Amino acid sequence: MPDATEGGSDDAHDALIEEFGTHIGRAMGWPRMAGRTAGVLMLSEKPLTLGELQDTLDASKGSVSETTRLLIANGTVERFKETGQRHFVYRWRDDAWIGCLQHIVTSTTQLRQLSEHAQERGAGMPEVQRERLREMREYYRFMVGHLETLLADYTAGREERKAR
Repeated sequence: MPDATEGGSDDAHDALIEEFGTHIGRAMGWPRMAGRTAGVLMLSEKPLTLGELQDTLDASKGSVSETTRLLIANGTVERFKETGQRHFVYRWRDDAWIGCLQHIVTSTTQLRQLSEHAQERGAGMPEVQRERLREMREYYRFMVGHLETLLADYTAGREERKAR
């Protein structure tokens, strides 16, 4: 893989990309390729085109395209055109961890809305099912509240760190 991080060896860079593929992919429920792509973009000193990602990852255009869409949807990568350039490029967002947490908040909020709707729709069901639907609603209310607090706290802490 090209462009080892400054001061690091190509072997260490490559090993880290593979670790990202294994661990980030597994932890996030993503394919291994998504973890590797995240690693390449996080460690890249410059934005990369789809072709450069294909070459670096030794992957097909379709695989890299699908993977970058996943990373964009999960808030960690952005796609844009540089001024005067024809091709889109991809880069790790400066606020990727905020984007990642915002994605989790949004997804969990959607599940909270589903749980509220399901509880309404299940009002005439037997008690066992109603209790499960109540528990689902309470879980997602709890999660959304705490995740929103985490996002606010992390964002404020990041701003403080940047200000120093």
